[in-house]
Amino acid sequence: MKVVYLSPEVAPFSKTGGLADVSGALPQSLKKLGAEVIVITPFYGNVKADKHSLEKIDIQFEVKIGDRVNIGGVHKGFLPDTHVPVYFLESERYFDRMGLYNYPGTTNDFPDNSERFIFFARGALEVIEQLKVHPDVVHCNDWQTGLVPVYLKTTYAGKACFRNTKSLQTLHNLVYQGRFGKSDMDLTGLDRSLFNWKQLEFYGQLNFLKGGIVFSDAISTVSKTYAEEIQTMECGDGLQGVLHERSKDLYGIINGIDYTIWNPETDKYIIANYGIKKLAGKQLCKKSLQRTYKLPERDVPVVGMVTRLAKQKGLDLIIAKFHDFMKLDIQFVLLGSGDTMFHEIFQGFAKVFPEKVAVKLTFDEPSAHEIEAGADVFLMPSHYEPCGLNQLYSLKYGTVPIVRSTGGLADTIIDVRSEPVDGGRVNGFLFKEYSADLLFATLVRAIDLFRKKDPWQRLMKNGMAQDWSWERSAKEYLALYKKVAKGHTC
Repeated sequence: MKVVYLSPEVAPFSKTGGLADVSGALPQSLKKLGAEVIVITPFYGNVKADKHSLEKIDIQFEVKIGDRVNIGGVHKGFLPDTHVPVYFLESERYFDRMGLYNYPGTTNDFPDNSERFIFFARGALEVIEQLKVHPDVVHCNDWQTGLVPVYLKTTYAGKACFRNTKSLQTLHNLVYQGRFGKSDMDLTGLDRSLFNWKQLEFYGQLNFLKGGIVFSDAISTVSKTYAEEIQTMECGDGLQGVLHERSKDLYGIINGIDYTIWNPETDKYIIANYGIKKLAGKQLCKKSLQRTYKLPERDVPVVGMVTRLAKQKGLDLIIAKFHDFMKLDIQFVLLGSGDTMFHEIFQGFAKVFPEKVAVKLTFDEPSAHEIEAGADVFLMPSHYEPCGLNQLYSLKYGTVPIVRSTGGLADTIIDVRSEPVDGGRVNGFLFKEYSADLLFATLVRAIDLFRKKDPWQRLMKNGMAQDWSWERSAKEYLALYKKVAKGHTC
């Protein structure tokens, strides 16, 4: 099985979010399962060639965008400690700048993003052809690759290299679609007839992601529940109709996590390592967390959050009931950055309740690990959550998740009330309706169980014993690739 994995960001080379982590981990696991995998991604200005031992190779390609012919080059490296090659598409015009999609430190998109990712889509196909890969499947990720399935079915359909190639389009978050003015259709090199409501047109705009959904041979997203949710008015962001039309080709596969990084037995960022058979280190991590954030070292539930400060994450529910939270015997630790309104609100809570609340309004990897290890409870009351990773990290660290039943959270957390704790499956607390009162009631349930040490410890161990590795996810992707390559999905 020959797979070309296309992604606009790949850890550790470039990253704005979880897609980079997926793109750095999944190809490695696919390789271990016997797939022939290469990764293609842009050569951004902040990719450190020396640090990652990247070398310029003797491949040059041309991409015509509008009336301009653009020349691109290629650097080659490997995913760390693997034999998975990564090809970086170089363009001084489009990628030699700091920032991946927007000006650094702002939310302002680069005005030429349409051109940049037309260049990436066509450039990737040009490089694949020169490499003589003859892929069985091209795996596309998010809107930045959405035109690739379109080109495979049109411009590149007659090329020998792609005669037997199928495409998979993965949707990591449907909110981000790559919408541009209709005049940008002329930049794509595609026939103008494709700009219609069934294919590339979206309320008068060119929509890259819609192209990927319509023209790909199969579509996947990052949880089974999210695959259902995005076919509804509430979560479809205008694409629910086209997704519903392709429902038989739409699959949900939960992301995995990298246990070489997220594992309390080996974690280099925490003060004491621990595991399912030796939990004593978790109490040391809790005390260290309390000291770091200047909270009293008391045996009360420490509720942790590591999150982007955005409404999507359910912060409005927490704010609505925060003074009621403070009447409970708990401590609350928050790590994250985002909307300045939320910065100000949570800073205010920390000043009013200094003995119970601590916030760190930034993000750094060591602090994220310290909170996962030191907290007793992890809070994720998201309005929507395509997959979610922190609830999976929390399970491994014996930090019991409280989540809203949506997307990947619903697919990974089994409520403690659903069956006996001794059965080994239940691993956290769920609430369904997007309600501040329900969130508060669920937190109260968790605190009540925390006081019962034996069932609480059993619940912790249930989560720690479960397998949410990339190997499990990669097996599902490999099975889907084989189905797509045989043409059994359409």
